Amino acid sequence: MFRDRMSEEELTLNGEQTDLKKYVEDVGGIHGLREVHKVRGWNNIQYGAGLSAKNTPSTKLSMNKAFIPPAGIAKAHIHVDFDVMVFLLKGSVRHEFGPGCRNSVVHSAGDMFYIEPGLPHEVFNCSETDWVEAIVSRSDASEWQNIVPYDRKSE
Repeated sequence: MFRDRMSEEELTLNGEQTDLKKYVEDVGGIHGLREVHKVRGWNNIQYGAGLSAKNTPSTKLSMNKAFIPPAGIAKAHIHVDFDVMVFLLKGSVRHEFGPGCRNSVVHSAGDMFYIEPGLPHEVFNCSETDWVEAIVSRSDASEWQNIVPYDRKSE
């Protein structure tokens, strides 16, 4: 049903692979991440180390802080068989979504939203000068493994 998965390649902001476990403290069953800085990037979004299967024993959940640069765009994609909930901390984003990404909605700081599995969408930072910051939770501990690119012209 879906074509190739989006590249699983994830790099630090200086172009190297990073061990996300080095950011997490395990105190015996509780895994903590105390500072969330931009350390990696994927699909035109920058992320903190986050919590996922990459640095905890999680099998069904991941949570990250995402940063979208001014005028940034997260290319159109689909989440395959997992839920996403977002809490927007700073800035505003416009989602173009649905078949052909012809529908649009804007969310601003303080808003929370849910993205249904299988919904094509593309995310735009509404500001030309300010970064967007958001907390992103997924019901997929692999983070981006189950995301496929979406061609807006396909429908």
